[in-house]
Amino acid sequence: MMAYAEIKRFRHILKVFLEYGLDDCFPDDPRSRLPKALRRGLFWVRNRHSDLPFGERLRLALQTLGPVWIKLGQMMSTRRDLFSPHIADQLALLQDQVSPFDGKLARTKIEESLGGPLEQWFDDFDETPLASASVAQVHTAILKENGQEVVLKVIRPDILPVIQADMKLMHRLATLVARWSPDARRLHPVEVIAEYETTLLNELNLNREAANAIQLRRNFADSDLLYVPEVYSDYTREHLLVMERIYGIPVSDVSALVKNGTDMKLLSENAVTIFFTQVFRDSFFHADMHPGNIFVSKLNPEEPQWIALDCGIVGTLNKEDKRYLAENLLAFFNRDYRKVAELHVDSGWVPANTNIDEFEVAIRTVCEPIFAKPLCDISFGHVLLNLFNTARRFDMEVQPQLVLLQKTLLYVEGLGRQLYPQLDLWDTAKPFLEEWMSHQVGPNAFVDAIKSHAPFWAEKLPELPDLLYDSLRQGKVMNQRLDILSKHWMESRKNQGLAKLQFGIGATLVVCSAILFSNQSESLSVTLAVLGIAFWLLGWRSCRK
Repeated sequence: MMAYAEIKRFRHILKVFLEYGLDDCFPDDPRSRLPKALRRGLFWVRNRHSDLPFGERLRLALQTLGPVWIKLGQMMSTRRDLFSPHIADQLALLQDQVSPFDGKLARTKIEESLGGPLEQWFDDFDETPLASASVAQVHTAILKENGQEVVLKVIRPDILPVIQADMKLMHRLATLVARWSPDARRLHPVEVIAEYETTLLNELNLNREAANAIQLRRNFADSDLLYVPEVYSDYTREHLLVMERIYGIPVSDVSALVKNGTDMKLLSENAVTIFFTQVFRDSFFHADMHPGNIFVSKLNPEEPQWIALDCGIVGTLNKEDKRYLAENLLAFFNRDYRKVAELHVDSGWVPANTNIDEFEVAIRTVCEPIFAKPLCDISFGHVLLNLFNTARRFDMEVQPQLVLLQKTLLYVEGLGRQLYPQLDLWDTAKPFLEEWMSHQVGPNAFVDAIKSHAPFWAEKLPELPDLLYDSLRQGKVMNQRLDILSKHWMESRKNQGLAKLQFGIGATLVVCSAILFSNQSESLSVTLAVLGIAFWLLGWRSCRK
């Protein structure tokens, strides 16, 4: 049963949904009559925004409902494998426009996390927040330890009960939508909400974000392409993250970048290089690269450096996924659709019983028209999207790691073309992929494998004589045991033959005994029966040997 507060919140959510006409997503069949009847009979709520397209109404409704629902819309905007472009594009416009909470309360929460007065570790703490989002708020200070300017990211107080209450209602609504609408069921609303809940709860643990940032910083420690601010782990807690403060230009502020003399072409190409380096070299990529999390350094505008913040969401690919993905992309742009189809089956992304010929035709039908345009006009992200959507028709299960990768690629490509509209992502990516593939197969791969295993072999080399001696000794013991087993087997075969003979004699004597007994020769009958039983016992004993 729902509590009164939950019922009240549920009524408010339903009222907002009806005011924005979101019940229009239900098809016109008997299962959708209830929500439409509620509009007319129970709530008397009319659609106040019937002049707006559905995608825009959905975005405005989520904004009205608040932070948890805004973040749901942001997550939904990345699932272009599930939602049509007119919905996903509108949801991508959602921003965390959340009022900050009291700076004094932020101070209290920070001190609770650290276990002491804030002045013990920091100077010049600014109670006016630098930024405020749906889950956390950021303040500035100076670290006493070394005088470094830092930012303190603190989780909003009492956010967990709000999230839990709204998530419970989201699960109820998703279940109702899946029950009422077959079309909506195809979008897997229950699974989408479950995925969102996991992502949102993970964002509440700032230790996780800190670990991700440290890993990403280490991966690009010697690179001029990407800078990740230093995390101060000694001061970081589950609800508090302390990291170096950076000064840069928001990537969305194109006019400021141009004014600073930034090489926009190189900046956009570097974004592509950074992405593919994270995916194929490191198998660890920043999966939330929207404009609010990305800045550009003001230094060296001729060789611009990207700055990445907010590492709460990262993606990983295993070795097999990386190889199949690279081969898929290369085969696709070489128009080898047969190879693309075979790779999907080999990787296990589609069932092994998939008809390769039909799959190849489907891929060609969807993708060939794309190549009527110049390569520089082809969206790499949408190519991947079309490829996955085609595969879904052949029962391809949604691969979470590939969804994150697709989302990030769309972000990167969108940013790159916003900065430099002539960006040819394929021209930038193809050499990278070809070089990476050359290190995965052929002579280069063989040499790399030897190099990677050489330290292990060198470590084990002194043990080789002992290992060889042990192997020879074990081989000798094994041969002796095999000889013994062979002898036992031969004896067993002999014993089995003797047992068969003894059982046969015993059976014959018992039959003869029965015949004589019927002819009134009782004494001889009993004698033969006793002899027959004796032979049976001998046969049983032979079997036991």
